[in-house]
Amino acid sequence: MDTNAGSFVAVRRLAGSDRAAGAVAFHHSSSAEVVTGSTAWIERGLSCVCVQSRDSDARLSFDLTPVQEECLLRLQNRIEIQYDSSNIEHQEELKALWCASFPGTELRGLISEQWKEMGWQGKDPSTDFRGGGFISLENLLFFARNYPKSFQELLRKQNGDRAIWEYPFAVAGVNITFMLIQMLDLQAVKPRSLFGAVFLKLLSENDRAFDILYCITFKLMDQQWLDMHATYMDFNTVMKSTRRQLERELLIEDIQRVEDMPSYKLLAR
Repeated sequence: MDTNAGSFVAVRRLAGSDRAAGAVAFHHSSSAEVVTGSTAWIERGLSCVCVQSRDSDARLSFDLTPVQEECLLRLQNRIEIQYDSSNIEHQEELKALWCASFPGTELRGLISEQWKEMGWQGKDPSTDFRGGGFISLENLLFFARNYPKSFQELLRKQNGDRAIWEYPFAVAGVNITFMLIQMLDLQAVKPRSLFGAVFLKLLSENDRAFDILYCITFKLMDQQWLDMHATYMDFNTVMKSTRRQLERELLIEDIQRVEDMPSYKLLAR
């Protein structure tokens, strides 16, 4: 990601009745307070969680079945696609994400201050897709369409005792996509970790396993956020904790489908 691309916005929640109602104050609101900083906050989160080598990583060599090879190739093809703001299909997907996120609220443009309400860094969401690519948009849209109750709860920060300074929803989503790609070693010819090998078995059972795992991870991350009473400066720590929990669940012996993971129960449609 380009650390000079812009700045992140941490959202401060309003006190009193608005806080009790789960309302969120965003950058454009006159009653809100915001704190801005370098996008290195996001990049530090990714490099710290995803790229750092760990001695405990399990490295192995194994052969892929033809089905696993085909499923992995399809997923890798998705991962390689960068978001293109001039691509009509990509534009339509972005509009669909807005409609799924804010039903009944008209979007005034693909470049609009409205996008900050969703937790993008600025008025042009395309600048935030550099770390996750087009698949990060697909992941968000899959979440919104397949688990709308959980999606709306996270988008609107409706559950739990929330922090004064909350994580930006959409930017966190891009981070999650990138973290999963790195954790599962999905850009290699074949995964070199035990977690990646286990995931390939799940992917061969369900071609949308990555998208479902994304939804699980987002909900799990938010649960960890609440359990740790985190604020936006703790984002890296929360992501590390989330990754460790995912790794533990992937290694449970009787996990045959991604829906068998214990944290899948956190999701609600």
